[in-house]
Amino acid sequence: MKILVADKLAEEGLEFIKQSGMAYDVKVGLKEPELAAEVPNYEGLVVRSGAKVTAKVLENPGKLRVIARAGVGVDNIDLPASTAKGILVLNTAAASTLSTAEHAWALLMSLARKIPGADGHVRTGPAKWEKTKYEGTQLAGKTIGVVGLGRIGQTVATRALAFEMNVLGFDPFVTTPTVLDGRVKVIRDFDEFLSQVDIITFHVPGGATTKHLLNRDRLFGKCKKNLLVINDSRGEVVDEFALADALKEGKIAGAGIDVYAKEPPQSDHPLFTAPNCVLTPHLGASTEEAQNAVSVQACEAVVAYLKTGEIRGAVNAGGIKLDLPADELPFVDLARRIGMLLSGLCTSGIKGITIRGSGQRTQKNLGTLARLATAEILRPHFTSPVNVINVEHLAKERGIDLVKVPENAPPAGLVGDILGVRVETADGNSHRILGTVYADGLPRLLRLDNYSMDMIPEGNMVIIQNKDMPGVIGFVGTTFGDASVNIADMVISRDFASDGTATALMVLKTDSQPTAALLTALLAKKNILHVVSVAVPPRNK
Repeated sequence: MKILVADKLAEEGLEFIKQSGMAYDVKVGLKEPELAAEVPNYEGLVVRSGAKVTAKVLENPGKLRVIARAGVGVDNIDLPASTAKGILVLNTAAASTLSTAEHAWALLMSLARKIPGADGHVRTGPAKWEKTKYEGTQLAGKTIGVVGLGRIGQTVATRALAFEMNVLGFDPFVTTPTVLDGRVKVIRDFDEFLSQVDIITFHVPGGATTKHLLNRDRLFGKCKKNLLVINDSRGEVVDEFALADALKEGKIAGAGIDVYAKEPPQSDHPLFTAPNCVLTPHLGASTEEAQNAVSVQACEAVVAYLKTGEIRGAVNAGGIKLDLPADELPFVDLARRIGMLLSGLCTSGIKGITIRGSGQRTQKNLGTLARLATAEILRPHFTSPVNVINVEHLAKERGIDLVKVPENAPPAGLVGDILGVRVETADGNSHRILGTVYADGLPRLLRLDNYSMDMIPEGNMVIIQNKDMPGVIGFVGTTFGDASVNIADMVISRDFASDGTATALMVLKTDSQPTAALLTALLAKKNILHVVSVAVPPRNK
């Protein structure tokens, strides 16, 4: 496998790829047509902010499976196009957490104590010594409002507590009333939050939900006059022109800005002439330590995904998690094997898929297990690649209903963590498989439709439904023997209809793959109703 590095990375990152045994090429400065021509030749792509991975670049992605952004923002990567093509997009948000949080504090300290202006004043010489002109404000005892309580936001908040400040948080995705062991109160309404803070610092992603979160109406009507604004997240979060006006008209006390709606900002940007405004050129993650860390972590993430399927720092995986604890990881294998069996049973068009989970481990990972099973079910029905990244997109595109149902109790007669998958087909039929993982960590089939069993799904499997009549089992054994196909394992189950008649299900595992002639011979027996052969990967012993 090969990795394309399309932006300049720290040497430590490239050295990691080399040590992993993978090949890589560094090709910096590629234009859109050039990058589009290169990506099909590589399984992995690592970029920073320079390379633009557009929909056109991903139109024919070839072997490309994963893109890693060495940094936080993924504005230069077309996420919908990546997802539709089944390409995982990763970033390295954790790597620059400390550097970005420290930079926010550098802005705040400079702003509160008017350091840039005071420095310039001293440099004019001893003729003037106007100390009172640069009188600042003390941070201890002030209330700081942290917008966005992710890694960076909580790091900023922790340091604010050390400064003996009162800390409030705003984050629509945090459901608890407090964070950081109750030391930071979460306010639900942004305007109420804004009215209480002396300092506001932003640590949120860009996008429609955060654009101009601090707008003209709020700056001019809902802020304290002593408010200090820190933006170290995305330029669009704050209305820059309204902010400049608010500073000039004394509606707020100051602003420290590291990010801009357009970078670099135009030469006549109004913030350049606004009073008490500290400006830096997007330096949040610009430390030697952070630059090395984002490069190394981006390369580590790409290699991990390509080698083992481990997902680190996913941006477009919608909550999927494959690096599970040891007691949960076997359910990943179970979900895949259930999906493979159902793909063999359901040969007509898929109408809907319902995944149910009961028990702590299946409910906790239901989204991941649903995608894994669904990808295996749908794969034979698509000519384009189907994987956990694009499976929900493809299902929606084809009008396939995908339903996930957490259940408080397992199905009747079963105990423990149960994963159930039902597939409805276009011809009105449906098939359901229930499975679990025992204490030995091995996947087990417990029910197929209404037939109970206990079998490890692996290898060559033949599923035979027949009328429950004497002689069928003997005929099946003889037929396999005549074809020189050895039966390695077999379970038999019965189901009674309301009129008292019974059908039976035989699930066999064979040492070799049955031939088409063997399957035809089985179906020729009048009491045999259905025969399906499915190949499931062997387990790692």
